[in-house]
Amino acid sequence: MSAISVRPLGAEDWNLYRAVRLAALSDTPEAFGSTLGREQGFTEDTWRERLARRNQFLAEDGDKACGLIGVVQVRPGVAEIVSMWVHPAARGRGVGDLLVLQALRWARDHDCPQVGLWVTEGNDRAERLYARHGFQRTGAVQAVREGEDGQEFAMVRAGGMDHQASSARPSASA
Repeated sequence: MSAISVRPLGAEDWNLYRAVRLAALSDTPEAFGSTLGREQGFTEDTWRERLARRNQFLAEDGDKACGLIGVVQVRPGVAEIVSMWVHPAARGRGVGDLLVLQALRWARDHDCPQVGLWVTEGNDRAERLYARHGFQRTGAVQAVREGEDGQEFAMVRAGGMDHQASSARPSASA
């Protein structure tokens, strides 16, 4: 077993990003605001544009991708974690912690002291991960995808609990 590393993805990594993102949507479709079918239809340009618009980080175990996290600035001083996923074989090995720490580091370096996110109701493992890093529920709840039954709740890590995670996703692709 090799050491886990985390690195940013650039537009040139679009094919790798696509493969990992589609694996995430296939593994836990209920956890994302988008669908596997929708994103399978994306063009190379769409994948490249996504990587240009957001800060996406990839966890790797040697040369094998094992996790993904995105972070976007939603307004001055406020960032939101999006599209967090860890491959089932890598869960319980600290990959999620490394990814969250990278997103928090990015937020700090970009003057975003408040960081929000959404967690699918019933995903206790994810809630525990975020709680370890200082996130707390805000009380806000919304549908994971419009017109479907799944719900998600907002969590925030910040200098104050007055912030609620952005009520609208940074994009429908989160």
